[in-house]
Amino acid sequence: MTVKTAVIGLGFIGMVHIEALKRLNGVEVVAVMGSTAEKTKRKAKELGISKCFSDYLTLLKDPDIEAVHICTPNHMHYEMAKKALLAGKHVICEKPLTISIEEAEDLNKLATSSELIHAVCFNIRYYPMLQQLKEMIRQGELGRIYAVNGSYLQDWLLFDSDYNWRVESAYSGKSRAVADVGSHWMDLLESVTGLGITEVMADFSTVHKTRKKPLEAAETYAAIVNSEASRYQEVPIDTEDYANILFRMGNGVRGSFTVSQVHAGRKNRLYIEIAGTRQSASFDSEHPNYLWIGNRDGNNQVMIKDTSLLHPEARRYADYPGGHNEGYPDTFKQLFKDIYHAMASNEYRDGISYPSFTDGLREQTLCESINKSQHERKWIAVL
Repeated sequence: MTVKTAVIGLGFIGMVHIEALKRLNGVEVVAVMGSTAEKTKRKAKELGISKCFSDYLTLLKDPDIEAVHICTPNHMHYEMAKKALLAGKHVICEKPLTISIEEAEDLNKLATSSELIHAVCFNIRYYPMLQQLKEMIRQGELGRIYAVNGSYLQDWLLFDSDYNWRVESAYSGKSRAVADVGSHWMDLLESVTGLGITEVMADFSTVHKTRKKPLEAAETYAAIVNSEASRYQEVPIDTEDYANILFRMGNGVRGSFTVSQVHAGRKNRLYIEIAGTRQSASFDSEHPNYLWIGNRDGNNQVMIKDTSLLHPEARRYADYPGGHNEGYPDTFKQLFKDIYHAMASNEYRDGISYPSFTDGLREQTLCESINKSQHERKWIAVL
């Protein structure tokens, strides 16, 4: 059985989705939709995709399309996902699921009452070594978890001449750095430890109060030449470039993490370190095929990704043998494998093997609690 799917949004992340889907058996990308008809036609031709649409409502009427990937700016997610579900399509949506708790609650209610797959792209979970860490914690190898720290650092918005739709709250929502990359870190934390964040305390910083918005559109992560000849307009920025968050979790766990999109030299680095009463362990996405394990008595260890060494539960997410590295693009492939397996086998097991709209609602709740803490300057309980 081949599932026919469509991708809406042909920017950086939309192309990541298409590339990953093309690596899967039993899935065919039959349609795409971009920001303009010209771009959509060009991309469809380049990718050998038969159908292209300039309107998502028309796309949703196509009976051949069974699933839809939503890779558009954040403010479009809610309406597109809702219409797709109502049209009977399985929905795979980029994070954040929506830009408000109310929207996320509405989508989650609709999705969970349907007989449809609904997933959010928290792909970071799917590094094999993070699946290994999850299983080590589940089996008690680290002992009782008592502390966590980490960060998610990028530098693609370091200069005031760096601009993307994400910097304006009308398109990204109230939060930017926290919602964009902090949501990945928090989803990873909760999915790996099995514990929930219960309270947060946040401190934000907007390094560039204004930015130079180019009059011509620029792709995400595209290098922008900072020249006096560049045509731009100054726009005020109302989202954070940088944030520090303290948090408390169940079972008395304490932690902190930093998110930044203005950290020179860090292109896309997620780091997490988990401390237990027997061992500690850390993962660095710049070296994703290794897991550091710390010991009090005895030598520290560096575990390499090798299917013969991984726990069976983690092994299924590693397709290549030891010494054959797997990285960022492979996390999408592994996520989509889980989603499309459930789809093809009619196993609609919400939240079991892949992040669902329920997880999307959870991250929206966390982000809004963090925003509230920033504005009220105090600890906020996460409901």
